[in-house]
Amino acid sequence: MSISTQGGEQHRPNVVKVGGKPAAGAKPNTGGGKTPPKGGKSGGPKKPITPIKVNQGRNWGPIAMFVAVGVIAVGIIGWGAWAAFRPGGAGYGWEDRAQSIDGITHFSQEFGREHTYDQVKYEQSPPVGGNHSYVWQTCTGNVYDAPIPNEHAMHSLEHGAVWITYRPDLPADQVEKLKARVNGVEKMFMSPYEGLDKAISLQAWGYQLKVDNADDARIGDFISALRVNASLEGPTALCSGGNTATGTKPLTEQQAAALQNGGMQG
Repeated sequence: MSISTQGGEQHRPNVVKVGGKPAAGAKPNTGGGKTPPKGGKSGGPKKPITPIKVNQGRNWGPIAMFVAVGVIAVGIIGWGAWAAFRPGGAGYGWEDRAQSIDGITHFSQEFGREHTYDQVKYEQSPPVGGNHSYVWQTCTGNVYDAPIPNEHAMHSLEHGAVWITYRPDLPADQVEKLKARVNGVEKMFMSPYEGLDKAISLQAWGYQLKVDNADDARIGDFISALRVNASLEGPTALCSGGNTATGTKPLTEQQAAALQNGGMQG
């Protein structure tokens, strides 16, 4: 018995192809798009890849600069500490600093301090202390171009001044270097002095230093340690208003009185 269908045509059942190659005559499935990537994520533009920064090493220039600055700073601080606390440095008392100066002489004897109008015979030349005139030699950085009376100079030393003396034949350039240390400096004065056994001699009350030339570094050490500090009357003792005359004889009583009436104090 035959089975007929509508229209008299024989009907074939639909065939579903699973896997494998597509059926003959079938077009590949393009879907109008791209095949999804693995993992189920849809396609699309890719994000740009961030470049990885490779460390090329440290910049040693600034580091070296900071290290150099630090070394210099430490050196400056170290030098300052050494200068202050070395034997005789600024960190020590003025007497220790004075005693550390090579060649200095400290006369520990008790010098007289009586006032007189007479000339005084001193043991040292130039003198460094003893009885003296009522009038001091003005010592506010004064440069005297001729000898001055010892008796007035000793009163200035009592007030804490440093007196620089030099041979009259000291070369002019050397004299100029001494002037540069004295001119206009409070508690300083200088003058030529006959009969020195060294070219230059410095005096403070009870102390003396003799050197051969004005370039000697000990001159500065002497002034730094003893100016003002060696005063027997304190740092406020006057240096102004005293005698400014040159010569080897001290003022007489009448001359001193006239000067005092003109404004000298103390």
